[in-house]
Amino acid sequence: MPARLEVASKDRDVRGENLRKRIKNDLGIELKDVRIIELYAIDASLSEGQLEVILKDFTDPVTQTASYSSLATDFDGIIEVGFLGGVKDNAGDVAKEAIQYLLGVRLEPEEKVYYSRQYLVTGTTSKEVMEKIARELLSNDMIEEYNIVDRAEFEKKGIPIRIPKVRLDQKMEVREYDLDIPDDNLEALSVDNNWALSLEEMKVVQDYFGQKGILTERKKYGLKGPTDVELEAIAQTQSEHCKHKIFNAKIIYKNKKGKTETVDSIFDTFIKSTTEELAAKNPWVISTLKDNAGVIRLNDDWYFVTKCETHNSPSNMEPYGGALTGIVGVYRDPMGTGKGAKIVSGAFGYCTGSPFYDGELNPKLKPRRLLEGIRKGVEDGGNQSGVPTVGGYVFFDEGYIAKPCVFVRADGVMPAELHGESTHIKRINPGDLVISIGGRVGRDGIHGVTEASLAYDKHITAGHVQIGDPYTQKKVHDMLLEATERGLVRGLTDSGGGGLSSAVGEIALYSNGVEVDLENVLLKYEGLLPWQIWVSESQERMILSVAPSKKDDFMKLAE
Repeated sequence: MPARLEVASKDRDVRGENLRKRIKNDLGIELKDVRIIELYAIDASLSEGQLEVILKDFTDPVTQTASYSSLATDFDGIIEVGFLGGVKDNAGDVAKEAIQYLLGVRLEPEEKVYYSRQYLVTGTTSKEVMEKIARELLSNDMIEEYNIVDRAEFEKKGIPIRIPKVRLDQKMEVREYDLDIPDDNLEALSVDNNWALSLEEMKVVQDYFGQKGILTERKKYGLKGPTDVELEAIAQTQSEHCKHKIFNAKIIYKNKKGKTETVDSIFDTFIKSTTEELAAKNPWVISTLKDNAGVIRLNDDWYFVTKCETHNSPSNMEPYGGALTGIVGVYRDPMGTGKGAKIVSGAFGYCTGSPFYDGELNPKLKPRRLLEGIRKGVEDGGNQSGVPTVGGYVFFDEGYIAKPCVFVRADGVMPAELHGESTHIKRINPGDLVISIGGRVGRDGIHGVTEASLAYDKHITAGHVQIGDPYTQKKVHDMLLEATERGLVRGLTDSGGGGLSSAVGEIALYSNGVEVDLENVLLKYEGLLPWQIWVSESQERMILSVAPSKKDDFMKLAE
């Protein structure tokens, strides 16, 4: 039977008091008291003695009390908040790892710990008021669910243990599509599948798969129409997020004098050409516009590696998770440049509406809550990775009410040479093994790049919103530095937008192709379809090229 460990402050609950003030300031709701109880639902076969060990080690005896029975007393209502099934649960995952260390056991993959929180509210018995607090401050329906119980209900039947297991009931298949259909149906196919491909783009895909030579070649492999795996890969590659179609488009416009001018790619004309011109004049520029991050010479022995990017769409949907994923995600860019850099610092830029905004527009998340979420996300992403966030800026403007701009930057260093080779160069040979390390793969993060390329509407799903895991990534980061130093890694890249489809594709560019067995990919839970495994953007993964002769040493170090 599952057990639920409850942990609460013994005396003064500082976090609860701070939350009570936020509820008053942000929502205008005056409460007498708020207390927080942390819940760990342990869904594993453990003895009473083992549970007792966990209780003692999960509790600070000076400031906390803990029990496997309810600690809820003296309240008017309870708001319980926990993650939806399949959403990354960092606290639960780390708790499971801690339990394994404490008990000296290895729990099964399906044995998990689920973290949630109870908020004990005093000062209102109105479920409507508690609903407002839960919905507008304590939870985000993209990733969490909540349950509200008043005092009478709790005393009558308590609150059941939440075990949000994921059970996927999907027919395991690779689906083939018939693209020989009218334009309206072709466009609807893209919309329904969240491919973010225009009708013009869908017609290019249609024409390609309709070519006689392509049809003949596919027939050799028992294929007719394009598969979902192929179409999903095409969609992620062609997304605005990955392809930068606006920056690369031919733009025809009239200036103030009425003269028509044409710019063939803003990127090539104003960004790439200028960067290359500057790079040619400055010998300290080692690599730019070629890899995951830029590389410059710091001195004779060291390179400085840096990357800045935005994480706007996910942060708009779920500010904490979006910003946290943004900062730990941008860390992986210097980590995946050349033979890999050590991350030494991060920075930020937040563009939102004023936190004091009280205008007519009514966004999904008010600017104050959005700003606090992205601030906390970047803070935790840095601190929990052991990386200092050294600076940044905040900019308020009403233009950012509908969607914020969230900049995140990562800086790293790497030795100029290792084993007689420059570290900014990837060397990947035919016959090398492609290895994925880091987080397991789930449905979270599916369609991240395609949905980030869409305007916010009903087609935007919870799937592309995810929670980063700095703890796992810190272990990946440190292990990779040692592996590279030992000469076990030839080249590497990060698995971010587009998942394996993009990352393995980048590796394959160096070796003229790659063979992938998706059955080897470690999953968070069973039942994922092949295309979902292929394009999932579940975080904290790096893709490496390792020589077959170095495989055993690499796997031993990874373990």
